[in-house]
Order: sequence, then structure tokens, then C-alpha cells
Amino acid sequence: MFTGIVQATARIAAIEDRAGLRTFTLEFPQGFCQDLAIGASVATDGVCLTVTEIVSPTQARFDVMLQSLNITTLGRYPVGQRVNVERAAKEGAEIGGHPLSGHVDFTGRLAERRELENNLVWRVAVPEAFRRYVFAKGYIAIHGASLTVAEVNRAEGWFEVWLIPETRRATVFEEVAVGDLLNIEIERSTQVVVDTVREAVHESLGRLTPVLEGLLKEKGLSLDDYLPRPELPR
Repeated sequence: MFTGIVQATARIAAIEDRAGLRTFTLEFPQGFCQDLAIGASVATDGVCLTVTEIVSPTQARFDVMLQSLNITTLGRYPVGQRVNVERAAKEGAEIGGHPLSGHVDFTGRLAERRELENNLVWRVAVPEAFRRYVFAKGYIAIHGASLTVAEVNRAEGWFEVWLIPETRRATVFEEVAVGDLLNIEIERSTQVVVDTVREAVHESLGRLTPVLEGLLKEKGLSLDDYLPRPELPR
């Protein structure tokens, strides 16, 4: 498990490709690898990777399967790319963000970037299948960083987050440009609640569900707009 608080940024020092597998050698800041062991987990731009070799006091290797390369941004990275990193949370650790599994649900494209005084606003495009899980004031993880959703437009398929100066300083987000893809992990308890409620609604309405959804769609609405908003973890 991870907390969504990025601990450092690392650099991809080397990439080795084999059949169905890519090995990354990451260069970490001094001290990050202290007590890091083979088999340990490190979230890399939000993707949970397992240490396969300790190369030096500041370098470690990670094997990434083809599936992970295909559904995340890792398959696009060249040598020299910087990434957000976080080591697995220890038992009893403070959860400064929200609990993360390191399993990316989808990649969203950065659709808009607005600079405001002391803030940076990102608008991120969301695939239709995942829009139902994104709520204003809810949690979402982008490249492994726990963020609060500021605004959502499900009809247009986007959400916005505000990045404070400290988040920008501690992450690779200053290097992200409009059009780039971002690793997104939705808040797991929200997904469970939404899916459970939707199943209950479908069971109750039966064959009327498609009819109701069609009527709402004509008015620019969605059944998701009328489902109870999940309670956020405290």
C-alpha cells in the first residue's frame, strides 16, 4: 500500500527490453534506497513496481510486464525521464494522502493547463467508463500523487485538480505538458460504493433501466448524477 505522498523524484538511468518484459534501472536521491531490499515495492509514477536488483546505494532495477507497459505511461518513457517515486507504507504510517494500491486504472490526457497566482490548475480528460467514479471534493491519484478533485463535468468527460507550489516542487508535474498522458488510480472505496449502488438500481428497475438512461441522456443527464455521493474516508 502507498499513501499518495510523493517522497522523491527518480531518473530512468537505463532501459533493457526482453520478450514481454522491460527492465528499468532507476537512479534515486541519496538516502532513498536505505534498507531497500529485493522484493520491496516502489510506486513509480503511480505504478507499483518490485525491486529485482540493488545496483548501488542509489540505483535499483525493476521488471515491468508488457501489460503494465500497455495500460500505463511507463511504456513511453525514454532514458533520462524523471518519475515520481514512493516506497511502500510501513505498518502504522500516517496516511497523508489516501490509501493507494499502485494499480493504475486508466491513463487520462492533460487537456488544459491554467496558471493562477500560486496555483496550477489541470483539466484531465477521463474515458467514459470511469467518469462515474470521479466526484468533486473526492480523491484521485495522478502519477502516484494523492489529489483532491476540484470540479467535474461528466457530460464533457473531464475533472480538474489544483496543484499547490509544494506539490509542484516535490513532483515531476512541472514537466508535464498539455496532451501528455497521466496514470490515474481512482479511489477504491468510491468505486466499490458506486458499483454496488448501480447494481442495486439495475436490479430494482430491471428492464426499465435502459429506458430511464435514454430519457436522461436526451436531457444531457446521466443516472450517475442521481446516485448517492460516496462518503469520503476520514
